[in-house]
This record gives sequence, C-alpha cells and structure tokens, in this order.
Amino acid sequence: MANDWLGRMFWDMADRYGISFHPRKVSSSSLSFIMPNDGKRAIVRCRDDQHIHPFPLLNIKGCRALHIDGHQPDAAIHYAKLCREDGILTSLDGGGLRTNTHELLAFIDVAIVAERLCEQMDKTPEQMLDYLKSRGCKVGGVTMGERGLLWYDETGAVQTLPAFPIPRKRVIDTNGAGDVFHGAYIYSYLANPGKAWHEHFEFARAASTFKIQKLGNEAGLPTLADIAAVKQEFGAAV
Repeated sequence: MANDWLGRMFWDMADRYGISFHPRKVSSSSLSFIMPNDGKRAIVRCRDDQHIHPFPLLNIKGCRALHIDGHQPDAAIHYAKLCREDGILTSLDGGGLRTNTHELLAFIDVAIVAERLCEQMDKTPEQMLDYLKSRGCKVGGVTMGERGLLWYDETGAVQTLPAFPIPRKRVIDTNGAGDVFHGAYIYSYLANPGKAWHEHFEFARAASTFKIQKLGNEAGLPTLADIAAVKQEFGAAV
C-alpha cells in the first residue's frame, strides 16, 4: 500500500509539471534509506535493475537535448547514440559508476560527474577531467560540493567555478542539489543556446544554492526570480 501511495503521489507531482513517463516494469519496487548528517545526507538505495520488458522506442524528432544519468544502461546507450547521430546535445549526470559508463561517455557532449565517481574509479578530479577528455566529451566537470565545480570548456581549458559563500546555518537540505544543478544548466542551454558554458554553469550554481536552503525537493525547485535573487545576493562575493 505504501508503494502504491508513493507511486500515485509521484505521478501526480509529475503531472503538475507536464512531465511524461514511459515506465518499465520490474519485479520488486525500489527501496531507499536516507540518512541525514549535519545538513548533508547519505542514501542507500536498493533497486531492481532486471526489467521485465524492453525499453520503449520513442521518436526523438524535435528533441533538443538528452540528459541521462546512466541508469537503465540499455536505454541510455541507445538514445545517446541516436541523439549523437542527429546532432542533439547529450548530457550525463555521472553520479556513480554504471555497467556501461566507459562506453556511454563516447556519445556524451557534456559530462558533469560527482566526486563519488572519481573515488569509484580511483581518480583525482584532475585525472577525471583528463579521462573525460579522452572519451571525447566536449565539456566535462566534477562537482565538489562547497568547493565548487572543476571543469573544462570546448577548448580544453580547465577552470574552477567556486561555490557561493552561503552561511552554514542557511544550509537546510542538500538532497537533490545535484539534480537541480544538472537540470538548471540544461534549461539554461535550451533557453540560451548561444551563451557560453560558464554562463550555463553559473546559472546552475545559483539554482542549486537556492535548493539547499529549502527542505524537500519540490520546495527547492527555483523560479527564474529565485535564481536572479541568489545571483544578486552572492554574485559580488565570488
């Protein structure tokens, strides 16, 4: 009953934002344990990755970007290849090592990964950037929490985008901050494709800074006005 209720709640929330779903059945529902720790969190997730049915074949005509996190590796590699062939921007949220991460990266334009992936692959953030370059990613980066973003642009030049100096007492909930960061830079790219990637990442930094000051994922989804307010408050400090 609990899983049914949570499923309906999730579908209802997605419907409010006009998000379409293409589900795949598994035998067992996923189960997650969230362990808060001083404003941060660790998540232990038990997921059934053995899908009962093949992934759905979708028409990507009209798509302008593909953002994936490597889950459902068969679908991820299929659509990354299709989008690369059609000249559609491909982006990866590399939160952790998946079964086909190495292969998948060959079809990714923008790869922003977490320090966790560096640890799993026994690489420093600097070495990770070199690895992403070797896989052909045009833009790559490593998110490092309060230490900001280490990244390189299309020229290969490495640079650091520092985190905003938000007071510790205002950090309420970091859960979902990475997802907001990824979603925000994709939004910025779609809204202003002519801007440089450092501008997209600056926009995303402000979005994730807003999120960590709110409890809960939906409450932490910023509006454009929210993002502008964060930039105005902290922009001169970096």
